[in-house]
Amino acid sequence: MFSKDNLFAVSLFPYLGFLWFLSRSQETPRLALIGFCVLLIFVAVTIPAGIYARVHYGAELANVDWLHGSAESFLTLSNILVALGFRQGIIEYQKRQQESKTND
Repeated sequence: MFSKDNLFAVSLFPYLGFLWFLSRSQETPRLALIGFCVLLIFVAVTIPAGIYARVHYGAELANVDWLHGSAESFLTLSNILVALGFRQGIIEYQKRQQESKTND
């Protein structure tokens, strides 16, 4: 029915909607939002890398280690930014909770 490539392309639209709603939220830590946006860079890099792997090496991207690892580094960066962003958000939330307790 759907090929993995078509499904990958179609999944971009719900993700863009997710980013739109997340960017409107006042509760989302900025660094986490940046991390979610960096995931789009991963997508933008993965598509041409996959095409290059197919044309130049005649293989799937996953089978060309140096190319696959380079593309995946953007996914790793995205994950790190999201994790650090939410960590920062939790720390700020805990500080606000402590301040409100001391002010009561």
